[in-house]
Parts: sequence; C-alpha cells; structure tokens
Amino acid sequence: MENSISNKFSTVDEYIAAQPEKARALLQAMRSLIKNAAPQAAELISYNMPAFKTGRMLVYYAAHKAHIGFYPASVVAMNAFAPELADYKTSKGAIQFPFENGIPEALVEKIVRYRLDENELLTKSKKK
Repeated sequence: MENSISNKFSTVDEYIAAQPEKARALLQAMRSLIKNAAPQAAELISYNMPAFKTGRMLVYYAAHKAHIGFYPASVVAMNAFAPELADYKTSKGAIQFPFENGIPEALVEKIVRYRLDENELLTKSKKK
C-alpha cells in the first residue's frame, strides 16, 4: 500500500493527492460513485484510508500497488455479492479492482446501496 505509517492523512483530498498518478483517477472515480450512491454519507479518513459512514461505517477504499481495494465493511455484503465478485480477487472483507480493469461502476453502486440498507436495518434493530 502506498500510504505508509509515517504518512497520516487528515482529508480524502490529501490521501488522493499523495497517491501515484495511475491510482488518482480511479480513486476519484470510486469517490464519485460512492457519493452518488450514498449522498447522505459523510466522507472521512478511517484507518488512514478514505471512507464513508452513515452513523456507522459504510465502505472504505484505498490505493495499493496495482489495484484499488474496496472494503464494504460487511461480511454479509461480501457473501451477498459473491457471484458477481467471482472475477475479482477477494478476501473476507476486501475486493481488489486491478488498475488496468478500472472500477466496475454498477457493481460498486449496488454494493454501496446494499450497505446503506444493511446499516439502516442494523440501526433500526438497535433502537428496539
């Protein structure tokens, strides 16, 4: 990952500006997609990565050496989209979008909307 421990970011703009040129456009695309899918979400830096939250964490994303990492912050979401994620390298909570393939816009938007619904349900169940 490009951001080292000595590089603490305080804003998403600062984070994106510090990344290699090939990652910046993809990071901006990811940022725009998430903002469009979740306009009410607050943008922040968490774990030294760009993130969005709506009361609770929604998603994270980050630049790596050869891919953009996307972190839906939910094993449930990862499982729900497993068939659509089959072409990507994934782990329990991460999806890798290789630089050369770009960002799968429709998939990212669907995952963000799913996470919005999931967070809303979790918030409602906690209030009971």
